[in-house]
Amino acid sequence: MDPEAFLDIANQVTKLKMFPYFDIAYCVLCALSVREDLGNGSQTFSRKHPLACWLSYMLVVFAGGMVCNALLAEPILAPLKNTPQVLVACLVWYVIFYTPVDIGYKLAKFLPIKIVCSAMKEVYRCKKVYDGVSHAAKLYPNAFLIMIIIGTIKGNGAGFVRLFERLIRGVWTPTAMEFMQPSFYTKASLVASIIFVLDKKTDLISAPHALVYFGIVIFFVYFKLSSILLGIHDPFVPFENLLCALFFGGIWDSMAKIMGRGQIKEEAKDAKKTN
Repeated sequence: MDPEAFLDIANQVTKLKMFPYFDIAYCVLCALSVREDLGNGSQTFSRKHPLACWLSYMLVVFAGGMVCNALLAEPILAPLKNTPQVLVACLVWYVIFYTPVDIGYKLAKFLPIKIVCSAMKEVYRCKKVYDGVSHAAKLYPNAFLIMIIIGTIKGNGAGFVRLFERLIRGVWTPTAMEFMQPSFYTKASLVASIIFVLDKKTDLISAPHALVYFGIVIFFVYFKLSSILLGIHDPFVPFENLLCALFFGGIWDSMAKIMGRGQIKEEAKDAKKTN
């Protein structure tokens, strides 16, 4: 592809309007995640506890903005001030949970529709990460760590509120902490936040901003579709294992075990000789 044409496509991607189509795709997948987390009793729960179902879903949809606002000492409910966005979210929730013969849920689960929605959600995720980094940069121009934290939470806010979202539905899972077992989306948002900070605040990245943004969009979309179609859920795992082995005690623990086994064998041999 001609470099100028590629750059023009990248510029168009950075200017995409998220409302309403990308918001709809994002809300559809949020509703699916809540419903699938409820398991086989999702339909029964939605009938018996519609308020709890709606609250947990809305928390998932607006989690990134709420958590970031709380961290930045801004109004926590500010993400709900956009009435059209809230109405779209509520409409999607109703369609996924309450349409006759469950047609809304079945359509959302239909693979081609799910693939399109997933790709659109990843484009939306990139926009949220960038907006989080940009917003933090305005408040704290030299605080790179804050920019990275806000960008990461914006990118996968639902993961950081999973404990509270389940608690609204009467389920207590204290081990469901994103800090204990970060998902791929948190890791990917972290990497994207670092790249955006380097692009925005340093001269280490010389490529045009549009190309950097477009590259991150491709990265998000590619791995999301790979997880759906190929079952590749976390490509970061091999690198994490290597880093843990090299820098977080993995090698030394293994060596200690080997030496300990060798010492036990020698003691066993000495005991046999004495007997």
